Amino acid sequence: MRAIDIRNTYLNYFKEHGHKVIPSSPLIPENDPSVLFTTAGMQPLVPYLLGEKHPEGKRITDYQKCLRTVDIDEVGDNRHLTFFEMLGNWSLGDYFKEESIHMSFDFLTNYLHIPVEKLSVTCFAGDEDAARDEVTADCWKKEGIPEDRIYFFGKKENWWIAGEEGPCGPDTEMFYDTGKPKCSPECSPACDCGKYVEIWNNVFMEYYKHADGTYTKLKQKNVDTGLGLERMTMLLQGKETPYDTELFLPVMEELQKLAKVDNIQSRRIVAEHLRSSMMLIADGGRPSNIDRGYVLRKLIRRMTRHLNKLQIDLSNMTELMNLSINTLKEMYPELEEHKETIMQVIEEEQNKFMRTLSHGEREFEKVITNLENKGSSIVDGAILFKLYETYGFPPEVTSDLAKEKGFTVDMAGFDKLFAEHQQKSRQGSEQKFKGGLAEQNEITTAYHTATHLLHKALKVVLGDHVRQNGSNITTERLRFDFNHPQKMTKEEIQQVEDLVNEKIKEDLPVTCEEMTLEEAKASGATGLFENKYGDRVKVYTIGDFSKEICGGPHVTHTGELGTFKIKKEESSGSGVRRIKAILIKEK
Repeated sequence: MRAIDIRNTYLNYFKEHGHKVIPSSPLIPENDPSVLFTTAGMQPLVPYLLGEKHPEGKRITDYQKCLRTVDIDEVGDNRHLTFFEMLGNWSLGDYFKEESIHMSFDFLTNYLHIPVEKLSVTCFAGDEDAARDEVTADCWKKEGIPEDRIYFFGKKENWWIAGEEGPCGPDTEMFYDTGKPKCSPECSPACDCGKYVEIWNNVFMEYYKHADGTYTKLKQKNVDTGLGLERMTMLLQGKETPYDTELFLPVMEELQKLAKVDNIQSRRIVAEHLRSSMMLIADGGRPSNIDRGYVLRKLIRRMTRHLNKLQIDLSNMTELMNLSINTLKEMYPELEEHKETIMQVIEEEQNKFMRTLSHGEREFEKVITNLENKGSSIVDGAILFKLYETYGFPPEVTSDLAKEKGFTVDMAGFDKLFAEHQQKSRQGSEQKFKGGLAEQNEITTAYHTATHLLHKALKVVLGDHVRQNGSNITTERLRFDFNHPQKMTKEEIQQVEDLVNEKIKEDLPVTCEEMTLEEAKASGATGLFENKYGDRVKVYTIGDFSKEICGGPHVTHTGELGTFKIKKEESSGSGVRRIKAILIKEK
């Protein structure tokens, strides 16, 4: 069964069970600062989990493009991916545990034809915050899962929340038994030995976790499910890794033909990072030195480094990109649509990286000369890390060059410094991007509304070409990215600021109307019209000034916002500008 067939079978099944199919949200969130990228199916749906009415009703299903970068340096093994697809079905205050579990079991056994004896499940064991989930266990028994294949675990395994704060609840996870022998008498789905592979997760969201660690009940009970497409494809096709499926195999085989020095880990990194980079670029991502752009730059440069390791000339990139796009375009037509841009962005970034390597080699020669003058034959970890951090010079390249000159390298020292750097980066990212739309308080709601005014003001001052490329909202400020070819002048910045404040002073009403997507387009509402929305959408209108398709939340009148002040205008990537602004409330 091909990946696209699994996806279509899934969506059709839930459509037949009363769910409306909604399109995947972009990899780059429009108004959610909780993470750099869309990392889970629930992320774009947080407002509806909290009780806001979804335009398509209480039952929805989708496939969601996701990108996670925490384990980016682990890519190359037999299981880690940065880009992946998550299939999901959702109950927004409708059905709950029993119906959700029945549909999951029915789909797995009767539509994907997985033998029931291959299935094991886990449930929440209970603690001081929530009771042991015997209801879920009883539902599984009713479906035919024997008691000895029902396991209970604590929050670490069977409680799901995105981030530190937000909607959450106990979950039940479904595992596929690969047939491998048990690693020990205590072997269970909690093991990482490879016997049990998680294939589906149903989260029963009925709680909200607050920043202080306390839990309260949500207004409604929700179901949030996730089935990993790549993993399911691998299992149903009887493959050992996702790289053995049609999603990667054509590129993997071509890389093997082209490689002068074969290395399966490097081939996997190239194939995976190529797919991830193309998906990001198609959704509007561009390489830069900050935030999302930095991740894309790292993906492209890591891919390029491993092409060098395989001794594959970069002149083969056009062929490789064409092959990957042709392999994936049935599932992701946006790759074909943005083919020219994808190729241009990757080629430019690779050329920049090759210049970086050239610069790094010159700096390396200075290091070697200095060590020779000191009579030292060791390139210590601090030097390796400096070359990597300052010049982007890969440590393995430094190591190879050093060995050629008869020097030894302190890779252990580098690894220690790199691990410390990685930990700091992760902590910083978590701090920087925590919160999101899950934090629907008065301040973030005001900032969210202000982005609508800012977006329209930019169009008025700069031109209709202006298009939102993303935003980040915290309780301290808003950040708004938009496409514009050049730096804004002081006069333009002032004009935008004045126009926003003019509309705030007019105390314009903010109204919401549900309509079809075609009606929204006809009404002049702005939005991203690239298979982003479902058949019905919410349109927020601010007086006669702004009209946008958006999920919320918003204030009721612009007079609630306070004074708008632009603090900074800067570049966020090629052809993308960034504005940081604050709202000042009179005391």
